[in-house]
Amino acid sequence: MNDAIFSQLDFGPIEEFLRDEDITDISYDNNGQVWLKSLTKGVYQVERPEINNALLEKLAFQCANVMGKTFNMAHPFLDAESAELRLNFIHDSIATNGIACQIRKTPSKIRLNREKLLNEKYVSASLLDFLLKCVEGHANIIVSGETGSGKTELVKYLAAHTKENEKIITIEDTLELHLDRIFPHRDIIAMKTNNIASYTDVLVTCMRQNPIWILLSEVRSAEAVMAVRNSISSGHHILSTIHSDKASLIPLRMFALIESNIDVDQFLSTIHRYVQIGIYVKGYMSKELGRFQREIMEICEFYVDENNKAQVNTIFQKTLTGEITMNNPTKHLKDYLAISGITLPDDIYQGEDKVNESPQKSAIETL
Repeated sequence: MNDAIFSQLDFGPIEEFLRDEDITDISYDNNGQVWLKSLTKGVYQVERPEINNALLEKLAFQCANVMGKTFNMAHPFLDAESAELRLNFIHDSIATNGIACQIRKTPSKIRLNREKLLNEKYVSASLLDFLLKCVEGHANIIVSGETGSGKTELVKYLAAHTKENEKIITIEDTLELHLDRIFPHRDIIAMKTNNIASYTDVLVTCMRQNPIWILLSEVRSAEAVMAVRNSISSGHHILSTIHSDKASLIPLRMFALIESNIDVDQFLSTIHRYVQIGIYVKGYMSKELGRFQREIMEICEFYVDENNKAQVNTIFQKTLTGEITMNNPTKHLKDYLAISGITLPDDIYQGEDKVNESPQKSAIETL
């Protein structure tokens, strides 16, 4: 949708939530329920009688009109997208308890910075330095987590630490990264897939643009998995996200998404050979902190051994009960980063107390 036209829409009482930078999502359903998701409070309900079915129907029709689309019983689903907002409507002929709407805010800025990450106990200083060295050393990184855990925000923060002269191409089906708007002076191409240009089509063109980094907003289909595999096997570097509740399970989660007869061991070996780092981020209500907390709970190193077997080294893992496991990176990762002139210390934890240090485990043993 044209941003100039989009700005003319009348959001009425919803406008206060759009202006609140702490709020990331606005949900309306069930004949009047308004639910918000914020950075500090998580998900909570507010009472706003003035936000009702009539208001949402009016907003949906406005979106449909400016987009040249129809929203009715024959066309009960409507998507609208601007530079910083994404809306989805479900007609009341389908949502039988009243029209439903979900608004996702995708601001053109990076919400995370070093001070915020450390002060809010998102990650320790030593692990943050380690991850930034991995970016500097062109490691391929996939961030996992549940919906709303902050995967995309972490990818944006890591991408901000790529070198100024390194070309970036972002490939998304819904616009969330906005790196071209955040860094207008950089060599960045923002590409969006649609029903005409698929992941495969976009990736072929992407390769011809000679990028250093390819950022896939989310791996959630067989086509996206193959795009990741083809990108990394051709020598490009990737930052991406995926839905998974453990960093160590990222390769298997990717395998579960593909619809083919590819041998599992062969596939895992390929991913473990070319993806160096997996990260798991969790968002939860913290009783200790009294607020919604986003935190890196697991960082894994993937590699293949001398027998071409997929292996996992758990560099960091924290359970919800507070038990911590730490291991230093293996020689495999150190040698990979050394190609880009990045040297890791023998102990990346720099004197931190190691609550529990466990031996490295293979991918099969981890499962």
